[in-house]
Amino acid sequence: MAKESMKAREVKRARLCAKYAEKRAQLLKEGKYDELQNLPKNASPVRLHNRCKLTGRPKGYMRQFGISRIQFREMASAGLIPGVKKASW
Repeated sequence: MAKESMKAREVKRARLCAKYAEKRAQLLKEGKYDELQNLPKNASPVRLHNRCKLTGRPKGYMRQFGISRIQFREMASAGLIPGVKKASW
């Protein structure tokens, strides 16, 4: 489990990124890079990192499901994800 502060930090970054997205796009289109430098660091979409919705794990994230590989395996084995079953041959 990730620390609550790490999860909260990611949420804060996502909110800040969404807030400045339009302004950032406008400045990039106009080529005003010096003004772009004045925006907050965390307003950059590059600083966002995907995290598991259940545990907050930053690595092994599966975009299609929004959870980490470990949670995916546990949920698939328990039959909690529709349409997913363990492959065996």
